[in-house]
Amino acid sequence: MNQATVGQLARQACHWEATAPKPGNVHPQAAFTDTRYEDFTLSAEAIIPAMDAASSLGVGQTVFQAVTATRSVVTTNTNLGLILLLAPLAAVPRHEALISGVKLVLDTLTSEDSRLVYAAIRLAQPGGLGNADHQDVQDDAPDHLLDAMRAASCRDLIAQQYCQGFSNLFNQVSPWIHEALECGWTLSDSIVHAHIRCMATHPDSLIARKCGVPLAQESQGRAQAVLACGAPSTPNYQQALQELDQWLRADGHRRNPGTTADMIGAALFIGLRHGTIDSCLSFP
Repeated sequence: MNQATVGQLARQACHWEATAPKPGNVHPQAAFTDTRYEDFTLSAEAIIPAMDAASSLGVGQTVFQAVTATRSVVTTNTNLGLILLLAPLAAVPRHEALISGVKLVLDTLTSEDSRLVYAAIRLAQPGGLGNADHQDVQDDAPDHLLDAMRAASCRDLIAQQYCQGFSNLFNQVSPWIHEALECGWTLSDSIVHAHIRCMATHPDSLIARKCGVPLAQESQGRAQAVLACGAPSTPNYQQALQELDQWLRADGHRRNPGTTADMIGAALFIGLRHGTIDSCLSFP
């Protein structure tokens, strides 16, 4: 088992996710008008204390403290979705198995967890949230957070993880990264390829919220076209990846696949926590 603290593992996962040149996202060579790579590295550092204390704080307090700490160092929402995914995982004590442990964490969420998560979402001010007919975050928090997650699960992949015991992360995304590394691919290529696989499997929730479901489905089809080109080492794959990146960055970065990036960050945390991803790996 990796001897780093939970907070350190969370920081490393966040740092790796932000560093890999994933199409449509911020990374060291690509920024948005209001968000730079440095904002993500500062955010990764800021959440360490909350994630370290998650097993005693509980999910709601962890989310609220991590969002509060993030807002103290950056002015935009860099990591709300990732915090929502990391908090239940970080709340599992290190001596417990992660898969069964996170199910127990989710089963024992309280009304206070719900209140604090709603407060954190309002503080983070995520883009494209809009209004919902039921369980709107501007309303009072429901007694059970999972009720809100169930109501949103049909349109939000992060909410879906809460309702399904994080099954997509455990059974798909984290293994995809591990499989790519086992093939001898670089850390960067492995993360980017898993990002494409996730986009190709699940239409990105943030794109759907900002641009509509049809455009999210189009992004899914474009990611599938990249996968059809073969391995990352092939010229056809690289050309298709570049074209996808350009398309995602059009329209003022509104097509940013931010939910997919959050899934990648959480999957990296799982791999680091399980030891299936070597923490000593690095980028060129």
